[in-house]
Amino acid sequence: MFGANEPEDVIKQCTQVLEHIANDNSVPRNIRRSANDILATLNNDEEPLFLRTSSSISILEDISNDPNIPLHTRTLIWNVASQLETIPVDE
Repeated sequence: MFGANEPEDVIKQCTQVLEHIANDNSVPRNIRRSANDILATLNNDEEPLFLRTSSSISILEDISNDPNIPLHTRTLIWNVASQLETIPVDE
């Protein structure tokens, strides 16, 4: 699914997955809203990259524990969080 090494590529791929989740009507509304919040955070170029990724990972961890989240969406969220964790803090 993911094969990028550059932070910009990782962000782009994660953004695509999050857009898919945000537009999936089988996903509960609160999860789609959180996906949109993460998209806004990741795309906010005024914040440092490490801050955007750590904030996004925190939200992803919270929503992955939601009991109403579909299994396929939970897997996507874990994949996105794992990818964001590969972005170095010192970038």
